[in-house]
Amino acid sequence: MSAIDDLPPLREVIARHGLMPKKSLGQNFLFDLNLTSRIARASGPLDGVTVVEVGPGPGGLTRALLANGAARVVAVERDQRCLPALAEIAAYYPGRLTVIEGDALEVDLRPHLGDGPARIVANLPYNVATPLLTGWLTSDPWPPWFQSLTLMFQKEVAQRIVAAPAADAFGRLGVLAGWRTQARIAFDVGPGAFVPPPKVTSSVVHLIPRAAPLPASVRMLERVTAAAFGQRRKMIRQSLKGLGRDPAALIAAAGLDPTVRAEELPIEAFCTLARLFEAGV
Repeated sequence: MSAIDDLPPLREVIARHGLMPKKSLGQNFLFDLNLTSRIARASGPLDGVTVVEVGPGPGGLTRALLANGAARVVAVERDQRCLPALAEIAAYYPGRLTVIEGDALEVDLRPHLGDGPARIVANLPYNVATPLLTGWLTSDPWPPWFQSLTLMFQKEVAQRIVAAPAADAFGRLGVLAGWRTQARIAFDVGPGAFVPPPKVTSSVVHLIPRAAPLPASVRMLERVTAAAFGQRRKMIRQSLKGLGRDPAALIAAAGLDPTVRAEELPIEAFCTLARLFEAGV
């Protein structure tokens, strides 16, 4: 018997279904159901909540989400080998687990969610973690369909997500995350918790969408941050030339010092630059 339900231990499930993690899919499985329960609880009380999980693999976190009270879990899995193991979980929790076979970068989840509150909780495959988060952060309309995101990343990526201006890790991802969410690192997870163990420490990040982020076009903010951080050690009077026009007027209109570097600018400044750039300044 496992710590959270009467299903077989994950090691047994993986052995029976031949589910050795694939590096090509960025898979690192979590066997410790106490740890997966901690991740599930980090998203807050789950009663009545629909949870979206990306990359469930053999279902360790899936089981924790359901055992901790999630009304439904909608799991997106591209590895066909994992589907029989997930079907066993679905049978144990009838009507509460929907498994979608596909690529989470391409699947439209909203038709599967119903009308209740939804959250995203996932041990993301490392090779698609940042593109998935960026997609969720830049989705429109805003506020988004999810109440919160509770996600596992490599610690280095997690630090970039929560970084404040002037921090070494502050960059494009920190601007997007800080603009539209309140983000914090909930806790770290050592390599030994995974199979196979990665070479780095991981972190669980919890993000709550801001109801009214500063006004700015997503497309323009992405262009401005791409230019500004594309040459992050240069002053903005030089790096913003990547926008394709003389940045002097743009910088002056924003009331910025042309000699500062991108990592020194507050998020408000990037939003101002994006609005001015869109206005043709």
